Amino acid sequence: MEQPAFRLASYNLQKCVGMDLRRNPARSLQVIAQINADVVVLQEADKRLAPRPAALPHAMAEAEGWRVVDFGEHGASLGFHGNAMLLGAGVEVIQTAHIDLPGLEPRGAIRADLETRLGALRVIGVHLGLIRRYRVMQIAAVVRHLRELPALPTVLAGDFNEWGSPRELDAVAQGLAFLPSKPSFPALRPVAALDRFALSPDLQARDHGVHRTRPAHIASDHLPVWVDLETVPAQPARP
Repeated sequence: MEQPAFRLASYNLQKCVGMDLRRNPARSLQVIAQINADVVVLQEADKRLAPRPAALPHAMAEAEGWRVVDFGEHGASLGFHGNAMLLGAGVEVIQTAHIDLPGLEPRGAIRADLETRLGALRVIGVHLGLIRRYRVMQIAAVVRHLRELPALPTVLAGDFNEWGSPRELDAVAQGLAFLPSKPSFPALRPVAALDRFALSPDLQARDHGVHRTRPAHIASDHLPVWVDLETVPAQPARP
């Protein structure tokens, strides 16, 4: 029997403010539940102004059965620089870290090494800057961070803010390859594939796509994206 794929999703919540200009975290959680993911990487999960309290409250997420990963951010934030991660049943945390990213505006990334039914899996969540020069620098910073760690199957997920071809980012993301992506922004009429995944060679996508079920079209200015992951079978040694 084929092993069920491991589903990972990425969703820019826009601080739980929808296209109707209403802040509605319950609606955001409704969309997240529809995706049926094992792990959800979030962007803009906190409000904009200091002390940046969570736009998606911890208690609400936990009441829906999610575990919020602790990335060591003090105060009421859900994660780090607005990046957060939710875990479903059967996923355990091995280690976490956050990564400061260069740029004109404050940006950061989160890393969680997880124990899953695929085995150990490293998930990096990012929300890159608006200027391509800094996006390239930010991907390079993530790659430097990864080089200091023992190798694990790795997924890079998030809002890359890249309106054009990801070739330049792909060239910098050494050891990771971007999946072809479909438009996810703006939610009402998507034209740009801002939300993406990149995988290490020991992972492959069984399937991936954009979640369009209502109320996703109005819950944020982004649609969520998802990928069903599986490990790459080991190749037999050549005689």
